[in-house]
Amino acid sequence: MANVSHDHPLVYTFGILGNIISFMVFIAPVPTFYRIIKKKSAEGFHSLPYVVGLFSAMLWIYYALVKTNVTLIITINSFGCIAETIYVAIYFTYATKKARMKTLGLVLMLNFGAFGLIVFLTQILCKGPKRAEVIGWICMVFSVCVFVAPLSIMGRVIRTKSVEFMPFNLSFALAVSAVMWFLYGLLLKDVYVAVPNIVGMILGVLQMILYGIYRNYKSNDVAIEKELPTVVKVDQGQPKKVISEVYPVNIPSLGSENGDGKNLHKDAQINSQV
Repeated sequence: MANVSHDHPLVYTFGILGNIISFMVFIAPVPTFYRIIKKKSAEGFHSLPYVVGLFSAMLWIYYALVKTNVTLIITINSFGCIAETIYVAIYFTYATKKARMKTLGLVLMLNFGAFGLIVFLTQILCKGPKRAEVIGWICMVFSVCVFVAPLSIMGRVIRTKSVEFMPFNLSFALAVSAVMWFLYGLLLKDVYVAVPNIVGMILGVLQMILYGIYRNYKSNDVAIEKELPTVVKVDQGQPKKVISEVYPVNIPSLGSENGDGKNLHKDAQINSQV
């Protein structure tokens, strides 16, 4: 394939489509944070997906600025930085003191410490085109790690035979976004953009296949109901008569501080956009 300019119609088209779809993915958590603001509580939600999303967007902006002529990567990740910053700020406002300290630690470690160290070392140790290559490798490795993270969600779907933790619309949007950015990187012969999105495409398709397989399966809640404790009640009018009744017991989900673990699994699928 011959070298294609950044101004080529196909490159521009895939870049614009990638921006539009990635924009939709970035605003996917809005209902979550509307709920947090409305209830004035962070409940069982976690800040990690948003702190990681912010770090990823910062890395890609740095890569695009060093490489130059990749404006469409800057535009979407600039929006990503704004969106993720707002999410983290809202979470920090309504979270418990313990959760705030964890979030502050993550922000200081990733968004200040790790990012600052990467900028410092690449500016000091790398010169010319080598700098963009090193930053590109860092972005690629980190993006692959982020894309692989939903494997735990897929494993849970297989174990529980329930897709409630893996919304189809989000899986579909992530897969299409990965396709757009893969084609964008492929046309530009930018392996740092194209390669991680191959992983994103594969995992997105696998998630949709799993959704198709398990969407009609009943949740394991039926099995939980069978294990509900039996409460024995004595009829006061007839002391000798024993009535055995089963009363529902509210069993909170495991995996979060306040029993809202499934939201963490859904939010964990909000991956980096490149």
